[in-house]
Amino acid sequence: MSTYFISDLHLDEARPDITRAFFDFLRGPAAGAEALYILGDFFEAWIGDDDDAPLIDEVIRELSHYSGTGVELYLMHGNRDFLLGADFAQRVGAVLLQDPTSLSLAGHRVLLMHGDSLCTLDKEYMAFRRQARDSNWQQALLAKSLEERRAIAAQIRAASKAMNSRKAEDIMDVTPEEVERIMREFSVDILIHGHTHRPGRHSLSISGAPAERIVLGDWDKNGWCLKAGKDSLELIHWPID
Repeated sequence: MSTYFISDLHLDEARPDITRAFFDFLRGPAAGAEALYILGDFFEAWIGDDDDAPLIDEVIRELSHYSGTGVELYLMHGNRDFLLGADFAQRVGAVLLQDPTSLSLAGHRVLLMHGDSLCTLDKEYMAFRRQARDSNWQQALLAKSLEERRAIAAQIRAASKAMNSRKAEDIMDVTPEEVERIMREFSVDILIHGHTHRPGRHSLSISGAPAERIVLGDWDKNGWCLKAGKDSLELIHWPID
C-alpha cells in the first residue's frame, strides 16, 4: 500500500472545484492507502473547531468516512489553519502532528513540515507566526464570537495579500541555510514540505551526504500529491476541472 502527502488545498466555499477534486482524490487514487498526511493549509482559514460553515460539515463527513476505512490520517497546522484543534481531529479520525515531525519512509529518514518556519528572511511573516502560535493570543481569539473571528480572518488574509505583493520572490521562499540546519538537527536525508506553492524536487548535500527537499504543490489549477511506495517517491499532479 502507498502513503500520500498533500498540502495547501486552501479549502474554501468560494472554490467548490477544489473541494470536489479533494473528495475525488479520497475516493480514487488515495482509496485504500496506508496513510494520508495533510501538511497544513488544508483550509483557506480556520476560525476554530466550533465553525458551523456548511463546508466544514461536508469535509468532516468525507474525512471521517475515509479514516473509517482503515487509512491512517494525519494533520499538521499551516499558516492558514493554525487553530485546528483536537475536537476537529477527533471528529475526522485524525492525529494532529507536531511541526516538524520525523519518520522513516521508503528507506529514508524523512522530516515533515508545513514549510512556513523555513522562510526566515520574511521578517514580517515570522513576527506574525510567533504571535499566531502564542497560546494566550489564540485563546483570546477563540473567545470571540464566530462573526468576529470571520471578520478578523478576512482582515488577516487581506493584509497578508497586500504585504506579499510588495515582497521579493526570494524572501517568500525557504532560506537554504535554515533547510540545511533543520535537516542536520533531525538527521534526515529527505525534507517534505508545502507552503511556498513552488512544487518540485531539489537535490541537496547535508553534512557531505546526498539529500533531497520535496515541495508539495498547492491545489489550484492542478491537484498535487507525493506518493510513497515501498522504495519509491513520486510527485504527481493532475488538472482540476
